Amino acid sequence: MERNTFSTADYVVFGLTLSVSAAIGLYYACTGGKQKTTSEFLMADRNMSWIPVTMSLLASFMSAITLLGTPAEIYVYGTHYWMIVVSYFFVIPISAHCFMPIFHKLQATSVYEVNIQI
Repeated sequence: MERNTFSTADYVVFGLTLSVSAAIGLYYACTGGKQKTTSEFLMADRNMSWIPVTMSLLASFMSAITLLGTPAEIYVYGTHYWMIVVSYFFVIPISAHCFMPIFHKLQATSVYEVNIQI
């Protein structure tokens, strides 16, 4: 049985990736950044265009569990998973048009902070 191990090139790429990530973090930690409040830091002071917001939502939607679980789901249950993927094309636009205006009007940063008194 062949044993999979890192080669020298793998270690170099892995080390460079960690180094660049650490350098970016140290740069912004030392320069202080422009954010003065938590709202500026977490929400970009609500002044971002739609492109980075869309990319952020997409990144949070494609979680690590999704990336790890989908191949296992297809392996165990077959290719019926495509029905879930097709449903995304209908459900995501509908939920975006129904719920996002409400969260924007409430100025909520998360669904968990909404506190509606009835």
